[in-house]
Amino acid sequence: MTDSWTNPTSLFDVAGKVALITGASGAFGAVAARALAGAGCKLVLAAGNAEALAETVADCEAHGADVVSMSIRPSDETACDKLVELAVSRFGTLDILVVASGMNKVAKIDELTPEHFANVMDANVTQSWLLARAAVVQMKRQGTGGKVVLVSSARGLLGHPAGYTAYCASKAAVDGMTKALGCELGEDHITVNAIAPTVFRSPLTAWMFEEDEKATGFREGFLARVPKGRLGEPEDLIGPLLFLASKASDFYTGHILYADGGYTAG
Repeated sequence: MTDSWTNPTSLFDVAGKVALITGASGAFGAVAARALAGAGCKLVLAAGNAEALAETVADCEAHGADVVSMSIRPSDETACDKLVELAVSRFGTLDILVVASGMNKVAKIDELTPEHFANVMDANVTQSWLLARAAVVQMKRQGTGGKVVLVSSARGLLGHPAGYTAYCASKAAVDGMTKALGCELGEDHITVNAIAPTVFRSPLTAWMFEEDEKATGFREGFLARVPKGRLGEPEDLIGPLLFLASKASDFYTGHILYADGGYTAG
């Protein structure tokens, strides 16, 4: 009898795995870093905001994680290659990639400039592709498979009336990339999946959780479409991440996993 039957939770064990996380100073990236640190991963953390990145690194080290970091955005091929090289030089391998870097520019289409649109597409789509490409080259070289986790959004499936044309388009592209890479890399034992959250608590969304007229009005309208009846918490992202980063998801690839309390189901 295999260990998976005698100890099913071993399927979720990522202790000792090497994980590269970009956007590690942001809302999802910091959650991913702390969760994988607590699960025993060795971490390579990257973000453009050096001060916030240092805070994430300190938190992960407090969990006993072995961490190396670089204040860099995955803005081009060279930057992405540097991050993969850092993982290999420090830890000898790369097992997990979590692409949590990205951006949004909220503006109605007649107010959104072509430059703004291009910047959002570059940050959310092109940079995800560049990172996946760099990581896949290394994972194929190792010959032991790997896990690629991209970050999408419920807005990759649904539109939004408040000026989200660039963001929705970029996340729909991430969804398509996830499916295409899942098909392409199956024979290499590299799974590619995406986590697609709806609104969850972060520094950017803190106002939505406040008890004032503006926040209450937003929540009442939004929660009418959320079967679970609440906004998301950072802890709601940990389970999906561990699943997609671990052996438990070996037969799952090309999937978009909605962390949304049922929002996209209705």
